[in-house]
Amino acid sequence: MTAFEQEPLSRSPRKLIVTGGAGFIGSNFVHHWCQKYPGDRVVVLDALTYAGNRNNLAELEGKANLRFVQGDICDRTLIDGLLQEERIDTIAHFAAESHVDRSILGPGAFVQTNVVGTFTLLEAFRHHWQDAGKPASYRFHHVSTDEVYGSLEATDPAFSETTPYAPNSPYSASKAGSDHLVRAYHHTYGMPTLMTNCSNNYGPYHFPEKLIPLMCINILMGKPLPVYGDGQNIRDWLYVGDHCSALDAVIHQGTPGETYNIGGNNEVKNIDLVTMLCELMNELAPDLPVRPAQKLITFVKDRPGHDRRYAIDATKIQTELGWTPAETIEGGLRRTVEWYLTHREWWQPLLSEEYQAYYRQVYA
Repeated sequence: MTAFEQEPLSRSPRKLIVTGGAGFIGSNFVHHWCQKYPGDRVVVLDALTYAGNRNNLAELEGKANLRFVQGDICDRTLIDGLLQEERIDTIAHFAAESHVDRSILGPGAFVQTNVVGTFTLLEAFRHHWQDAGKPASYRFHHVSTDEVYGSLEATDPAFSETTPYAPNSPYSASKAGSDHLVRAYHHTYGMPTLMTNCSNNYGPYHFPEKLIPLMCINILMGKPLPVYGDGQNIRDWLYVGDHCSALDAVIHQGTPGETYNIGGNNEVKNIDLVTMLCELMNELAPDLPVRPAQKLITFVKDRPGHDRRYAIDATKIQTELGWTPAETIEGGLRRTVEWYLTHREWWQPLLSEEYQAYYRQVYA
């Protein structure tokens, strides 16, 4: 359990829009919120692009407090209508193009969704909040990434909330742009914004293009496990359930205008992570087509501009809000591997010809 598990005292029900709520982190957040706060109204807004999956919310469909809306965060008319109709007081903004490899191949979609989309939401929420008399309880929570801070060397201190921005990919640059807009809307208009920058997430409902699900699925299919460069790139891994509890803490206890970094305290080299996944698969999956799975590890040409190391200093959220991650990397990876082993019906349909073409383009 994290340090933030109890419902806050004297809590009033909230009415939320969760953008990108059918995606990986967004859908996990919706599950967390609906389970913990069944009296709240949750409106999921998702464009259902390739990484958005309505099946991520299948267990919640039909609940009276949940509404799903398929739509684009750049559609101002739609956003205005939802804010007014549902009397929204909170936006939890997850919707984003988020894969570095795709941003290298086609950066335009990242600028449109991450910058223009965030601007559209901020403008709509600003007018909604002002028309309501600027209630102090309203919140606009923007979910961002540690990649906006750039890359660390092995001995550099971890990213803190005061680390200068130095994005190195079209993806991280577009997220940096959206972060700056959120900050500006608080300082210019006094809007009650919150921002969190998290490290690499993993867990259930993760689209197969990302490292951990890609390795799990390729092992099950007996396909090569592509590892960029020398495999020595380091990431801090955060179990998605821990991330959701941190976001919960920030929405309820965070100070408007502030940024909170969220990390898992689990720095791991990519090659070591892949090896750990192989060992778990060897243990948990008796019918692997190639055994041991380590035989499948294949080093491929490095990603252009590949950041060497990310690390999060989560001291601020720990000391100010009392949040700490509950999951170790060993326990979280085991839970994740078990989920992919028991949910083949979820990921198998995602391996479309379009996905296969993208895979060949990136790793050929």
